[in-house]
Amino acid sequence: MEPFYALTDAERDELRAVLETVGKNPYEDYPAFSRTVADVVDRGEVPVFFREVCARIRAERESGVSDAHVLRNCPLDTEIPVLDLDDPIADKHRKKKTFTGEVFLELFGQLVGTPLLSYATRFNGDFFTDVIAINRYSGKQTGFSDSELVFHNDRTAHPVRADFISLLGMRCPDGDYIYTGFVDGRSMLAHLSEEEQEILRQPHFITPFDVLSRDNNGDLTDSGEHAILENHHSFRYLDTSTTVVPGGPEKAKDALLALKNALVKAEKKRHRVLPGDLFTFANQDGLHSRDKMEINDPERARQRWLLKTYAFRDQAAADRHADRWIDGVRGRVGD
Repeated sequence: MEPFYALTDAERDELRAVLETVGKNPYEDYPAFSRTVADVVDRGEVPVFFREVCARIRAERESGVSDAHVLRNCPLDTEIPVLDLDDPIADKHRKKKTFTGEVFLELFGQLVGTPLLSYATRFNGDFFTDVIAINRYSGKQTGFSDSELVFHNDRTAHPVRADFISLLGMRCPDGDYIYTGFVDGRSMLAHLSEEEQEILRQPHFITPFDVLSRDNNGDLTDSGEHAILENHHSFRYLDTSTTVVPGGPEKAKDALLALKNALVKAEKKRHRVLPGDLFTFANQDGLHSRDKMEINDPERARQRWLLKTYAFRDQAAADRHADRWIDGVRGRVGD
């Protein structure tokens, strides 16, 4: 994908100087951290160019022009630590002493009006997680592995799923080519008949929980019966895993096959995230993937690190899940 906007070096450094004024640790006290970022906005300290870029992205989302955008040359922490892949999250907490990337993602979320959310049972309930290969998940279908990933929504089996995902390139090796794919739900609709769409809107389908979720909560097995197609073009689907419920109607099996064919035919975007790239896209109104196009040094490729946030579509969407907030922390949900 071509970047929606590429910051000049001067713009990047101007924005970084503002981000570095936020002295809170998001992993110790996220509410205080978020409020401090909001104070920066309220005081008018955010450069005008960045406010305008975020306003344009918000407008494109609301008008349906695009649900996938790339910003290039975004500010990062001056030092990016190399993480121990046995437990990279704990190692990040030990080694990472500055939070420029986290402030940038929080600021972006606030300016485009998408409140962040976290999951209480994953990674200490952190609002900023890491797409990085964890050794114990090598070869498995999870974002925290060294594997390719089929087209999916994040957390397909869970009752609360993010509306948007943002990925910030922290470490992206030069000699290895790993792409994030995205297909807009509207593109898939164009290849499905009205009858097929109607069947996909019925709760004839089931999706197993991912391996990380099961590790965190042994009681989790599957989603229970659910529809694949929701709203106008939201797809709740994990390719190769979402299937028809046992004993489901034959027409549901046919519709699932039609969806698989539509996914092959639909127009797709792919982006290779580089250091300082922000790739932000719809999680429910589209599907995304990880494609390893060329790996020249597998061990080096395993050190690829993207800082990630989940976000609600808007404040109203966050408010609808208020009953799922726990610990008094806004935006933190259960399993």
